[in-house]
Amino acid sequence: MSDTTYLDWPFFDDNHRRFANDLTAWAKQEIAPLENDDHHTNEALDSSFKNIIKKLGDDGWLKYTIPAAYGGALDNFDVRHMALARSILGYHTGLADFAFAMQGLGSGSITLFGSEELKQQYLPDVGLGNRTAAFAISEPNSGSDVAAMSTSAVLDGNHYVINGVKTWISNAGIADQYVLFARTGDAPGAKGLSAFVIDADNPGLAVTERITVIAPHPLGTITLTDCRVPTSSMLGQSGEGFKVAMTTLDIFRTTVGGAALGFARRAMDEAINRAKSREAFGQKIGDFQIIQTKIGDMAVKIDAAALLVFRSAWVKDVQRIRVTRESSMAKLYATESAQEVIDDAVQIFGGMGVVSGVVVERLYREIRALRIYEGTSEIQKLVIAGQAMGK
Repeated sequence: MSDTTYLDWPFFDDNHRRFANDLTAWAKQEIAPLENDDHHTNEALDSSFKNIIKKLGDDGWLKYTIPAAYGGALDNFDVRHMALARSILGYHTGLADFAFAMQGLGSGSITLFGSEELKQQYLPDVGLGNRTAAFAISEPNSGSDVAAMSTSAVLDGNHYVINGVKTWISNAGIADQYVLFARTGDAPGAKGLSAFVIDADNPGLAVTERITVIAPHPLGTITLTDCRVPTSSMLGQSGEGFKVAMTTLDIFRTTVGGAALGFARRAMDEAINRAKSREAFGQKIGDFQIIQTKIGDMAVKIDAAALLVFRSAWVKDVQRIRVTRESSMAKLYATESAQEVIDDAVQIFGGMGVVSGVVVERLYREIRALRIYEGTSEIQKLVIAGQAMGK
């Protein structure tokens, strides 16, 4: 990374700075060589993804996604560490960011709401990279409108019987466990939802589709048919599923902003290098003021996004309060501005910017999904407005 002055901001202490410097050096050696791996088939994608998880686990980076009591690096979630990690990994390849993020998101609800037994059962292996985690909330007719969820969980003795379909599920097909949300009661809307941990080898759970997207990530659809899970697999209490989901997303939405920062910083570095080397009309294109204004706009957007992202992380880590407003602002601005930064980088590259395999072309495909998952930009605006209006 060319600019690391943000690490001197008062949001961070020396532990964060050491972490960022160490992870940057590691990523240059271990992750950067993987950015051009072939992902044209699900088999190739899955192999590369599992390889990255193993590297992250073997070298201790996944320990930042779980608490120290279960083998983690820190006593509690430190959102600044996770946002820094996503930014640094995303700078090199979106798949490494995705692998780190899903270990955190897919196990975060267990950390926050799981029983001691569930934490002991799942978290240590997540931190070692021996188990791959997933978070299953979206359905064919229930994405942003979580309250419209129709997957049902009916109590039968000391088990729940779950039926339904979940789609757009990250790590579907390669996950070892799913944090899954279903309707357990007759209460309207979000009040009747509950959360469960379900092992991938449960005979009532099947991966029925793999979804191919513009930036290759393991995504798919899972179908639950009379899927029996013990009552002990519930996270929190019956009817607390919406609380489980939103509390988890409050943390990880901030880190989505961190990933967007990594993409944007890489795009600006690529654009600057292109502007300094490409000649047109007898001079370097970076000498043209119109190119300089694009670079200037990029720098402002990146720093503004970073301030929002790390403000949100700092509030959560230090003040220990809900950051619904802050995390939504961080995700919204960081992802939208990164899209603009990357688009300008493609423009500076000209025709080369849309050639498959060129870094800015890859970033152009990577950034688009961040404006949708974990709450679309439109939903973030509604959340922010609701917070501002005291709803």
